[in-house]
Amino acid sequence: MTRYSDKSKEYSLAYAKAKLKRIPLDYPLDELPALQAAAQQVGESVNGFIKQAIRERIDKLNESRGLNE
Repeated sequence: MTRYSDKSKEYSLAYAKAKLKRIPLDYPLDELPALQAAAQQVGESVNGFIKQAIRERIDKLNESRGLNE
């Protein structure tokens, strides 16, 4: 198990507070195994899988509107 120094914890918390926003997500328990399996199949965490799905949906929406970043 990795132990973080107090300085590392302080930096991580400051970074999260400045750069991240937690978004609660309620997900049906009966669909969770399929989500976990899909994430594992592509070698991602569930969190990473969800973030990538959101990025892809935003990109697709932007493309359909003719918006390119």
